[in-house]
Amino acid sequence: MRGYKMTKYFTLEYWKDNDWYVGRLKEVPGIFSQGKTEKELEKNIRDAYYLMIEDDKSIDTSSKTKQI
Repeated sequence: MRGYKMTKYFTLEYWKDNDWYVGRLKEVPGIFSQGKTEKELEKNIRDAYYLMIEDDKSIDTSSKTKQI
């Protein structure tokens, strides 16, 4: 299919630690990041994910989720 872009969604679990928002992607082990704001945390966690998949093209992200 030409022009088709598949989008993956992950669950960001995060918490406040002093002045920082700290978070992880629940479905992808090892992806953690932080930011001074929630928006900065979201950007940083995306960056961490993309850096990981650039470094390791063999990552298995084939897990499935559905709302019930």
